[in-house]
Amino acid sequence: MTAIQEVEQLERQRFAAQISKDYAVLEKIFADDLVYTHANGHQDTKASYLASIRAGQSRYDQVDIEALSVRSYNDDRTALVNGTVRIDLGPGPDGQPLTTHIKYAVAYIKNPTGWQLVLWHAQKQAS
Repeated sequence: MTAIQEVEQLERQRFAAQISKDYAVLEKIFADDLVYTHANGHQDTKASYLASIRAGQSRYDQVDIEALSVRSYNDDRTALVNGTVRIDLGPGPDGQPLTTHIKYAVAYIKNPTGWQLVLWHAQKQAS
């Protein structure tokens, strides 16, 4: 499997783990020094983001990948991902489903334990 295929598969696993709240998978995928800038400008570390999922502040009922592009660099030790996803966030305060479209970019680094996500930036798209 190529580095591009490995990272594409890992992205799909990451989204599935966010939906199912599989913290073991997320702990492995997210680097300890992760920086995640949300679409609203809020910034999280690995610890604060995982805590937000546990507390129900970051909720994902479904994530549909609309576009996904992986580029490999640095002798297949660095990968950059650009994608677009549609996220169902569950019911809003009025009981109606909340959905958002996000364009995102992430950076993965391959270390001796495997690929880890180190940087994640999200931007809301028009509905």
